[in-house]
Amino acid sequence: MIKVTRLNNIEMVVNADNIQSVQATPDTLITFTNRDRLMVKEPVEELSRRIMDYRRLVYQQPASHRDIRDQFPDILH
Repeated sequence: MIKVTRLNNIEMVVNADNIQSVQATPDTLITFTNRDRLMVKEPVEELSRRIMDYRRLVYQQPASHRDIRDQFPDILH
């Protein structure tokens, strides 16, 4: 989920996985996979950054026990 600000200054969160496209028209228009649309104040570049940050956080692979043990041999036996 990412936070966006509607044109009336109300903040909301949207599911970044359901975003189909983001375009400047000149306001920023988000189009979702179900074809719903939402105008927001954030520029396209800021939304792109938020989406990438969200995906990095959600899709990063958790470290395995072996990886942790190899990195910190003195802590885990």
